[in-house]
Amino acid sequence: MKKKQVSLKDIANEVGVSIATVSYVLSNRKDSRVSEAMAKKIKDIAKTLNYQPNKIAQSLKSGKTNTIGLIVADISNPFFANIARIIEDEATKLNYTVIFGSSDEKAEKSLHLIEFLSSRQVDGFIIVPSEGTDNQIAQLKQQNIPLVLLDRYFPDISTNYVVIDNFEASTKVVNELIVSGYERIGMIAYANPLYHMRERIRGYRETIQNHFGGKISPNLVEIDYNDSKKQVRAAIDNLLSGENPVDAVFFATNTLAILGLKYIDELSLTVPKDIAIISFDEGEAFDFYYCPLTHIRQPLDEMGKRAVQILTQQIATPDMGEKQICLKADLIKGKSSLAIYSS
Repeated sequence: MKKKQVSLKDIANEVGVSIATVSYVLSNRKDSRVSEAMAKKIKDIAKTLNYQPNKIAQSLKSGKTNTIGLIVADISNPFFANIARIIEDEATKLNYTVIFGSSDEKAEKSLHLIEFLSSRQVDGFIIVPSEGTDNQIAQLKQQNIPLVLLDRYFPDISTNYVVIDNFEASTKVVNELIVSGYERIGMIAYANPLYHMRERIRGYRETIQNHFGGKISPNLVEIDYNDSKKQVRAAIDNLLSGENPVDAVFFATNTLAILGLKYIDELSLTVPKDIAIISFDEGEAFDFYYCPLTHIRQPLDEMGKRAVQILTQQIATPDMGEKQICLKADLIKGKSSLAIYSS
């Protein structure tokens, strides 16, 4: 038989006071309406009886559930797993619970998650948007649901967001390779219209063009996310073929870099002697690679904390102005892009 849940009335009968007095004390009111001795007695009895507040009733009364819906692109990617943990920890400090899901870069799954989390009455969303979800974001905004976009955003939709300067980070990568003596620099990226990816590609293209002019052209291969393993291998074959094979490869994400490094090892190529490598983002798998990888490190702690802070501020103050944060990322130098003259 299911055990009866302890109510405010049970506590009131045990102490010998009104239900209103018990409610007043357990809601942590701060004025002197109830003596300290009586308040302590009520709290002690509540603890002894194992009283658990009715969260549903509380949320109906306040209009809030103190929950945040978090949608990331791919929870199996260490980048998103780490940032989800940061968000959860920061939200806990502010008395919020995070319910999260992974869209797997699919618009239809993103929509399902938004509908599911909305049905759970979350107070707001932190979303890493996938391709084709701009209409979903616009709809949330139209409904005045508190929202922060993370890592990616849509320039045509005015929202809160926390991102990095992808263009600047990409130029750092290419400049590092050029300074190290590499000229035939290839890039492997995802073929999608998302702004963060287009900015990484733009940084690569413009830096190559600005430095080499028409002498050396950008050597970019864009692949399909859903067929990435096969297409990364084909991309590397393409970049290494012909009369002027590349001497360096810039991978636009850590997942692409991991796939690429596996294939480069299969080809018995040595990094950086045969080919230099730089990855956008880091990954735990890189720690086990024989050659420490040069990579772009995004400020995950700050990104996650700022996203939670902005969202909870908007939940508390719905009419506050939008906050759009663009942070800098660092280039962490390893041996995979070692200068040619030093190798």
